[in-house]
Amino acid sequence: MEHVEILTLLSQGENRSTRFKKNVFNGDALACEIVAFSNGEGGRLFIGVDSDGTLVGLSRDDIQRLNPLIAGAADSLVFPPVSVTTQVTIIEERRILILEVPEGSNKPYQGKNGVFWVTSSCGKRKAATREALQSIFQASGKIRADVTPSGLPISDLDLPYFSQFFERRYAQKLADQSLPLDQVLHNMNLAHDGELNLAGALLFGRNPSIWLPSFIVKASAFPGTTLAVDSYIDSRNIEGKMGDIFGQTMSFILTHIFQVQGEQTVNTVGIPEIPRIVFEELVTNALIHRDYFISAPIRVFVFSDRIEIISPGHLPNNLTVENIKAGNSNARNPVLASFAHHILPYRGYGSGIVRALELYPSIDFIDDRDGNLFTCIIRRGVA
Repeated sequence: MEHVEILTLLSQGENRSTRFKKNVFNGDALACEIVAFSNGEGGRLFIGVDSDGTLVGLSRDDIQRLNPLIAGAADSLVFPPVSVTTQVTIIEERRILILEVPEGSNKPYQGKNGVFWVTSSCGKRKAATREALQSIFQASGKIRADVTPSGLPISDLDLPYFSQFFERRYAQKLADQSLPLDQVLHNMNLAHDGELNLAGALLFGRNPSIWLPSFIVKASAFPGTTLAVDSYIDSRNIEGKMGDIFGQTMSFILTHIFQVQGEQTVNTVGIPEIPRIVFEELVTNALIHRDYFISAPIRVFVFSDRIEIISPGHLPNNLTVENIKAGNSNARNPVLASFAHHILPYRGYGSGIVRALELYPSIDFIDDRDGNLFTCIIRRGVA
């Protein structure tokens, strides 16, 4: 690393990918830092730097002691072992050591006593909850929420609805198939051992919300600009299979925004103040790309100055807000997505966000990694 780059990083302070230590003497503590970076997106540990970014420096003896300590921690105290690199440099007559840890290719990683560590905005923390561990496995690609068992038997399939979908999708009648229904569903990756997986239940269950009550949309409309009011205009729990939830959520939003008459006659219905397709793209993305390992609903809030769509789960893997604005995508729920584009207005090219912004640029996106939420804010009254 060049000195200018190092000084820039030090001036920006600690974050998920940059940590400072005046010195390190304990291999177990060092292993925890390596584990957290490996389970995340990688990072750098600057040793010889105070917590505020001030250069403290290391002696030659420190460097000779630290190199084997780092090698031993990465090889023997991190499970599975990881490969790290070190760089010693002198800045402003102070010697520092930079430990660089890549994002792990064999997640999840553990430290001493089998503890899984992950990065946070203020350092590192134990991945103590089931959802936190699932998130690590999900990032590694080893498990996916959409193919986990739903708890719904195949008998809960909405057979007429599924039959219509099957014929529309494959140009064949379901009744004409030589295979039994459970084998057809298994081959489509929608069921296993007589049980619908999450994708199968959400898309084709008779009423999946009864058994999966967290995977709904909670929608509310408020008279002002804040949740802190004594009453609301409207509030609904929107339930059912995914196609129904999409339609009802769209209806809720469009009911509670203005219809603009423009140059049309008084007998016309008018057009929405914000193009309908903007909400189609954002609601579809929320339903397909939310984190289904998190037991929480999607929330839709309509305020007088904005609409908020809040999805459980931050952007997956290394995706950033700037990435999705440029059309990049990462399929968190690939089986769900592969069938949803025959049910919802979903194309699967990563173009939904781009299209929404082209039609209506006044949209903000917040990727809250600590709160594990992704929020779309559509500003109203911005013509």
